Amino acid sequence: MVLIGSLHFRRFSTKSRSYGDAINALNSLQTNFATLEAIRKSERKANVRAIPEMIEWTRRVGYKPSDLDGLNIVHVTGTKGKGSTCAFTYSILSRYQPMLSKIGVYTSPHLKSVRERISINGKPISEDKFTRYFFEVWDRLSETVSDESIFPNMGHGVKPVYFRFLTLLSFHVFMSEKVDTAIYEVGIGGEYDSTNIVRRPTAVGISSIGIDHTRVLGTTLQEIAWNKGGIMKTGTKAFSVGQKIEAWEALQARAVEKNVKLIKVPVHPVVAKTRLGIDADFQHINASLAVSLAREHLRVLGYYPQDYSNEDELPPEFISGLENASWPGRCQTIKIGNVEWLLDGAHTDESITVATQWFATKAHKTAKKILIFNQQTRDANSLVSRLHSILGVDVHFDEVIFCTNLTWSVGGYQSAELTAMNHSKQAINDMVVQKALAEEWEKLDPESKRNVLPTIEDAVKYVHELKDNDIQVLVTGSLHLVGGLLVVLDK
Repeated sequence: MVLIGSLHFRRFSTKSRSYGDAINALNSLQTNFATLEAIRKSERKANVRAIPEMIEWTRRVGYKPSDLDGLNIVHVTGTKGKGSTCAFTYSILSRYQPMLSKIGVYTSPHLKSVRERISINGKPISEDKFTRYFFEVWDRLSETVSDESIFPNMGHGVKPVYFRFLTLLSFHVFMSEKVDTAIYEVGIGGEYDSTNIVRRPTAVGISSIGIDHTRVLGTTLQEIAWNKGGIMKTGTKAFSVGQKIEAWEALQARAVEKNVKLIKVPVHPVVAKTRLGIDADFQHINASLAVSLAREHLRVLGYYPQDYSNEDELPPEFISGLENASWPGRCQTIKIGNVEWLLDGAHTDESITVATQWFATKAHKTAKKILIFNQQTRDANSLVSRLHSILGVDVHFDEVIFCTNLTWSVGGYQSAELTAMNHSKQAINDMVVQKALAEEWEKLDPESKRNVLPTIEDAVKYVHELKDNDIQVLVTGSLHLVGGLLVVLDK
């Protein structure tokens, strides 16, 4: 047995390693619920060690931060919209292939498969490549050591936690596959995020900043914006959407501190008239940020068309990229028979607001409307209350379903790649959150029929057994919920 943090994990023989083994090993790096609760109180104090430790982990895998310069990284942070911004940026840049021969994208979280987090040219890496590269990183970390007088938390047999390991894996995959453009979405924050060992990004993007991850980033917009602004690098232009005044002032201060040119991005006039592939009004600002990032990236690499000096114009490649962008689980519509599924993994106050507004624009007057909702870690009652208040009297849910994020009804189990160990299993089994949500919704709208169901499969089955001719279902509150629902619909 090998000690991994506070967990034990069996050694794999080189002959028996499979994709399933890789997923099991990766899941062992998740922080379990009890441990997470214990360390959360000191998490912000531990932040100062994050970047030195990440550089050391990278060294043990065989790289230096300077090695990553050749990936030509576009680095994106924010609270809401950073994933969509990455998707738009990729879609635009993909129109410049083969000049950009291999474009890698590193994002989180995943919906159905962890391989979604590490994609090349629009496709998640294969199971075979994931397995091979995973165990190459695993073995290098097992076979190397750190100076424990400098890195006391990185002793023999210890592995980095889940997200850090995946970040290391993405570096190794992109370097091994000779990626020449990479788009990196920050995990949490920026200053201390594991992606922030990048030294020379081609462009830095900051999407809308709001209150989230307060135990790690701070409790005010100024503190959170300071943290997000940590990905700015001297010599690289930074682009930000319009922010609330406290956040903007904090970003400006960081730009001065780092001697960075910070540019505020409005909605681009061409973008405002373009039918976006990720079809929602609020996506126009994320698409505009992506336009600035893609244009700057191409300029740095010497590929931006010289005849497009007018900032109010866009090359046809940009427009095509915007029209064909895709980001599953975000403003996604799936029609199956008489049921229209409207999916958005919104899980913060700001994202719930815009996702609910998006649903309101799609709602049919004559359709039966159903809400499927879950949020296991944040203030779920507050989120569902916000959702209800935004819809007001204009859109009414005939039924609401509160279910857990467990995928399948037989045995109430989770798909291996959707396993989340940082929740209380007892609370999930007892459906504590779901019952509380049902009680909250009764106060908000006693006319809606309320259902509490143990799994996502149960919720999907319930909807499909309804006899109504026209049904619209909003699925929101959690990307884990949306991901699990996509898995069930695939079945």
